[in-house]
Amino acid sequence: MNYYDGQGFLISKKLGVKDAKELDGATVCVLPGTTTEQNVADYFRANGMKMNPVVIENTAELAKAFFAGRCDCLTSDASQLAGTRAVAPNPDDYIILPTIISKEPLAPAVRHGDNKWKDVVNYSVLAMINAEELGITSKNVDEKLKSTDPKVQRFLGVSPGNGKALGLDEKFAYNIVKQVGNYGEMFERNVGMDTPLKIERGLNALWTNGGLMYSAPFK
Repeated sequence: MNYYDGQGFLISKKLGVKDAKELDGATVCVLPGTTTEQNVADYFRANGMKMNPVVIENTAELAKAFFAGRCDCLTSDASQLAGTRAVAPNPDDYIILPTIISKEPLAPAVRHGDNKWKDVVNYSVLAMINAEELGITSKNVDEKLKSTDPKVQRFLGVSPGNGKALGLDEKFAYNIVKQVGNYGEMFERNVGMDTPLKIERGLNALWTNGGLMYSAPFK
């Protein structure tokens, strides 16, 4: 997995709601015929709450309806809600509630049966995660080539073996980190708190920081 997502709720701050369990009787904008629609119906039912769905098949039109005030909240994957909020007329007027009601893990996909390519893709993602675990960044990766830590030496290809096992250059992990950074750098650059999306690491933090991200061993 390279991103752990989940279904959430986007609301206007004016609504004064801090938790999804305060949405009893709310009007909810949702795409029809989706697991999103099923999940939100299940959530309200399980918590003894009522909702009034507003179903619109087009994502852009659904967002317009929400911003026009046709519904109290918009529900979708939290990362998509962050994107929707970013294009709002006044993004700071809206918040994504902390309540997450589903598990939506995301990962790269490859053609079934192409195992060698699958390994390359998987270890390209793992390389960024492992680099963050080892404290290696795009800025210090050259200095880390001098490290005497066996894990760092194997990871960066100073001690050969990993590249050959994948049919790649021994410095494939070094090249990835040098070009795009570790997982944390990539996350913060593209979707982090200093971007218009303003997504916190959350479950996508390293396992040592309370998240779910960790790499398989590079050996």
